[in-house]
Amino acid sequence: MLERKEVVYEKTILIGIITKNQGEEKLNEFLDELEFLTYTAGGEVVKRFTQKMDMPNSKTFIGTGKMEEVQAYVEEHEIGTVVFDDELSPAQLRNIERILKAKIIDRTNLILDIFAQRAQTSYARTQVELAQYQYLLPRLTGLWTHLERQRGGIGMRGPGETEIETDRRIVRDRISLLKKKLQTIDKQMATQRGNRGQLVRVALVGYTNVGKSTLMNAVAKSEVFAENKLFATLDTTVRKVVIGNLPFLLSDTVGFIRKLPTQLVESFKSTLDEVREADLLLHVVDISHPQFEDHIDSVNTILNEIKCRDKATIMVFNKIDAYTHATIDEDDLITEKTAAHYTLDEWKQTWMSRIGDNALFISATQKENIEEFRKRVYKSVRDIHVTRFPYNNFLYPEIVEE
Repeated sequence: MLERKEVVYEKTILIGIITKNQGEEKLNEFLDELEFLTYTAGGEVVKRFTQKMDMPNSKTFIGTGKMEEVQAYVEEHEIGTVVFDDELSPAQLRNIERILKAKIIDRTNLILDIFAQRAQTSYARTQVELAQYQYLLPRLTGLWTHLERQRGGIGMRGPGETEIETDRRIVRDRISLLKKKLQTIDKQMATQRGNRGQLVRVALVGYTNVGKSTLMNAVAKSEVFAENKLFATLDTTVRKVVIGNLPFLLSDTVGFIRKLPTQLVESFKSTLDEVREADLLLHVVDISHPQFEDHIDSVNTILNEIKCRDKATIMVFNKIDAYTHATIDEDDLITEKTAAHYTLDEWKQTWMSRIGDNALFISATQKENIEEFRKRVYKSVRDIHVTRFPYNNFLYPEIVEE
């Protein structure tokens, strides 16, 4: 009989700064997301610390007074992990660890840790390991202080090779090996993509945790792992889907996030090839999230980076069942109406109206408007198919709904 495994969450605090480029409201959004990331990684956030600064302190990220306040809290409440919202330099990391005597993690390291937990296949594990080593390499300084030289004694006197240099060499060799391994797998995957025949390719893209895998399960009737946590999907899943009489390939890709570490974009470039080679993108958006417009911008930025911004795209606004809006009482003459007060119908009259029939509003979990979604995807896939393979038109006559 299996024993029930209790999850023990690490006591964690979050630290972020308010700057001229990042106001208090924006920082709170980032810290909300950082808290969700921390929870996904296995941490329980007990407090947040924020400070207003023109720019981060080059030695300790936050000011001396705020650092003393954090130190007192860490000692009093026995905090094991401190998470910073921005990437820390190697010097900042060393200095903060020396002061707080706790585990110090920045946003990049936290995302890498989640990816390491989530990686299931050899390919995903290799990609994550490469990103971790690229992150670790400049941060090796100061990790070794117990030995000045690797070896001593007869024949070993002289400049020699310090332990830190040995470690750097080992890490560089490992990075080189992992890159070669990924190149080999990339060739295999390119061959697989080339062998998929004359089928239109559709890719689900979007911010992390917007419901891409749930939507794929609803459309492809497959069992792709889906969970209400960030980065539930790392490995690209491709399924053959048939709508009406027309088969096509649907792929579920890794979710994007704001401040996505450059190491991850680099090591996951091959995974994003599924997006590059797609004929149609389904940009899934969690409309119930208060910052869904920022999420759209973040996804578009990454699509721009991988040169996929101009691909044919259908915007799929998911989770309409969870959407709620703020209300203003009739006798309230002070509160101004903002985007937070918009109903779904009012949102459809905003910039969304310019998207036309390329905007769909669905609920993947409740199967709401899924039929409308299937018809719209069918129309786009068929248009692409008939344009590319006109001689196949007689094989897939258009299905007209009566």
